Amino acid sequence: MQAHTPFTFMLLMITAAPASFGQGDEHQHGHAANMPGAVANSAATEPAATQVQFPEQLRDHTLANMRDHLRALSEIQAQIATQNYTLAAEIAEQRLGMTSLKRHGASEVAKYMPQGMQEAGSAMHRAASRFALTAQESAVDHEMGKSVAALATLTQACVACHAAYRLR
Repeated sequence: MQAHTPFTFMLLMITAAPASFGQGDEHQHGHAANMPGAVANSAATEPAATQVQFPEQLRDHTLANMRDHLRALSEIQAQIATQNYTLAAEIAEQRLGMTSLKRHGASEVAKYMPQGMQEAGSAMHRAASRFALTAQESAVDHEMGKSVAALATLTQACVACHAAYRLR
């Protein structure tokens, strides 16, 4: 496989984007179901998310962690776009991967999670660590595709959990 330039990567991302990208409030969010490998997000096809009760302080802490996860994903994408796979791997492992569990207080938070939510969270952290290893390989062989695929798997783990659970 050939190495992709940042321009090629952006071109791939733009051409893979749904045609309705950027529309206003009338935009329907079920378009992901039409994208290969995407997780559908349509109210008509998904059951309502399970409400999970957390103590207020722990809820706020957990939501702050999730916002940091989203920032980390954005930073990882930016690093991949500039072919800085080593930094992308470091961000993934330290902020999302198995290494991050202690920093996030995972053992305290897990006490309030249903089993399925615990499993979804563990799947996301494992996917982040696998992405980090894949990104380190891309730093050597310059093959962006496998890192982008691993990042998609990581992101899909996030989407699956957020579709299934809501903190109260």
